[in-house]
Amino acid sequence: MRRVRHDIHGGPEVLRIEEAEPPVPGPGDLLVRTEAIGVTLPTVRRVRGGGPLPGLPGDEVAGEVVALGPDAGDFAVGDRIVSFGHPGAYAELALTPARFASRIPGGVDAAQAVALIRGGHVALAALDTAAPRGAESVLITAAAGATGHLAVQLAKARGVPRVVAVVGTGQKAEFVRALGADEAVLHRQESWGAPVDVALDGAGGDLLPRALGALTPGGRLIFFSSGGGTLPAHDLLAGAKTVTGMTMRHFAATRPERYAQHRAQLWEWASSGRLRAAIHAELPLSDAAAAHRLMEARANLGKIVLRPDAGAAR
Repeated sequence: MRRVRHDIHGGPEVLRIEEAEPPVPGPGDLLVRTEAIGVTLPTVRRVRGGGPLPGLPGDEVAGEVVALGPDAGDFAVGDRIVSFGHPGAYAELALTPARFASRIPGGVDAAQAVALIRGGHVALAALDTAAPRGAESVLITAAAGATGHLAVQLAKARGVPRVVAVVGTGQKAEFVRALGADEAVLHRQESWGAPVDVALDGAGGDLLPRALGALTPGGRLIFFSSGGGTLPAHDLLAGAKTVTGMTMRHFAATRPERYAQHRAQLWEWASSGRLRAAIHAELPLSDAAAAHRLMEARANLGKIVLRPDAGAAR
């Protein structure tokens, strides 16, 4: 099979295609023949530095189950699933944990599935963590990205009266308004408008303290970015604000019933047209470097997806 690998940390240029033996599913694993592979900012950052070497990028995958390890639940060979969790998804065959897998409904394209599930789960988990009983106003950073554009729609679907989308360009502002954002503001604006009850930060860095500053007294910030950042302690104290870090892996492992409810909600809302997963680009696996360049340029409106190269030997 073909897969993407990098032997040193660096930019997109360090990614290379190689031939490798298929991985063997261990306990709780599914082996998937990939149809679509999600490209994420955390993956791009791990290639830049911080991940183990040699590196096998990617962890979001949609495709057909071709083998199962022990204790892989009620899945069967031939099931089409979408999942995340194991490194090495940039490949024609990839492992993924059964506990994070979801069967793809009939008629749903794999690219749509991979664009919907991980980002949608993160958005719903962040909203649940921040405001389990609802909120009057929500601010979302990186709102035109793979998770942010779903968070905008899901906040509106849950009845939030005011959704503020923070984006980098005027084109992205138009994009999020079309998805239902009540207000769209640019990163560089001095003010992001009236304070909000809840902020969902998927950007980190310099935007993290600004997201905290956008909260009303007693407001809640959910931080799920791999971009890091620091927060001013005096703002937390003086504003009686709350900050909670969140990872999808922890949420799914500790709240499995809620995770299952979210999965059903996502498929239902997508099938009814209430939720649209936008795909910015679909590129062949051999163009993984081009996908990473798009991510690093922050040019995407929605999800970037890799597809196995047409005609490549399996």
